[in-house]
Order: sequence, then C-alpha cells, then structure tokens
Amino acid sequence: MSIAISIENLVHRYKDAEQVAVNDITLEIKEGEIFGLLGPNGAGKTTTISILSSLIKPTQGKVSIHGFDLAQQSDESKKVIGVVPQEIALYPTLTSKENLDFFGSMYGIQKNNLKEKINHYLHIFGLENTGNKRVEQFSGGMKRRLNLIASLLHDPKVLILDEPTASVDVQSRNMIIEFLRELNKKGTTILYTSHYLEEAENLCTKIAIIDDGKIIIQGSPQQIIGSQPGFDNLENIFLRLTGKKLRD
Repeated sequence: MSIAISIENLVHRYKDAEQVAVNDITLEIKEGEIFGLLGPNGAGKTTTISILSSLIKPTQGKVSIHGFDLAQQSDESKKVIGVVPQEIALYPTLTSKENLDFFGSMYGIQKNNLKEKINHYLHIFGLENTGNKRVEQFSGGMKRRLNLIASLLHDPKVLILDEPTASVDVQSRNMIIEFLRELNKKGTTILYTSHYLEEAENLCTKIAIIDDGKIIIQGSPQQIIGSQPGFDNLENIFLRLTGKKLRD
C-alpha cells in the first residue's frame, strides 16, 4: 500500500516559545487509512495539521503528501488535499452557494461542473434549501457541514480534518461520521483530530496519541487497547497516558 502522508523528524518551535510545539514526530499514513491524531489541548495536533496544510513551515524535518515534498512542491500538494479547519472558514454574509462558488473557483473547477458539485453536496448534507441563505443565519451543525463541503469540491485524495464534529448536535455528528466512512470506502485517505475518544475509536483504522509535541503511542485502536492491560477503551487509556490534569 502506498504512503499518502510521510512525516520525518518533524519539529516546530513558535517564535519566542520556551518549548517546541512539535518535537521530532515521525509518522507514515497509508493510502486509504482513517488516521486519528489525538491529544489534549496544546499537544501539537493543530500545529502538525497547519504544517501539512502549508499554513506554516516547520523548524526542521521533512513532510511529503502523495510524493510531493512540502518544502519544494507545496503548490502541488495543495491540489491533492482538502482541509477542514477547527474554526469555521466561511464568509458569514455570503449564502451557502456563494461561499461554495468562491471556494470552488479558487480550485479552478469549471463553472458547470462546480454548479453540479455544489447542488450534489448540498443535497447530501441536507442543505439543499439553504442555497440562498446567508451563513450567519446557520446553526453550528449547518456551518460544520458546509465547512466540510468546501473542502470536497476538488475531489481531494487526502482529507485533513481538525475537530470536524466539535460543538454540533448529535444528528449532524452522526451524518458527518457516516459520510466520512463512505468517502473513505471510495479511496480517500482521512487524517482526523477529535476530543471525542469513543468517536475516534469507532471511526479510525489507526491512531496516534500525541502529548507535549511527541507521539507517545500509535497503532490500530484494537492494538492500543490490547497493549494496556486492565483498560478496555481508548478514553481510559488516553487519560492514563496523558494524565487528568486540566489543559486550557
């Protein structure tokens, strides 16, 4: 199986920070995996995703996505990834169709094809009646679903999601997770972060837990649970490995 994402000895230190945010991470994510990058607040998850998305440059290390070296070929890598950020990345005063038309045009999708894609995804995500409604009028779940659609219009080979089900109702969360499963079955590799450990345990084919910028354990959910005698679920193992101290 080919490698979708390769991360070698990745380090990142923010300016004037006493500690590194990412500390010598090495990971391989294979094509077709649903890979969960899990950790408490401040563990380094979002920094890692920001590097993969070419939003920030690493202090050191090598990253490649579908064979494209991010240091030399970031433009090429952007064409094969879709990114769903933790914060809603939509224009609140535009309608859902206007938002999607804008993002689709940025990817160079032909107008007729883009219109079909927009209508298709609005229908799938239960937003077909919102095409002319401004996003500022949407519920949290509706915004999350539209945020996801914006990342899918160019048919990315790798989908990177940072807390895609945060602060949404149960129905929206269920719909998003089921969609991701079906998308993965069609061949899309998914990199996903979440604080919902039960969700991650049920969704992901492989998981890495990160804390203080370091990977502390990785494997399939079953392998991780099996490696910790006396623990029968991912959440309890997560608390054992990262501690119960509050992270703000």
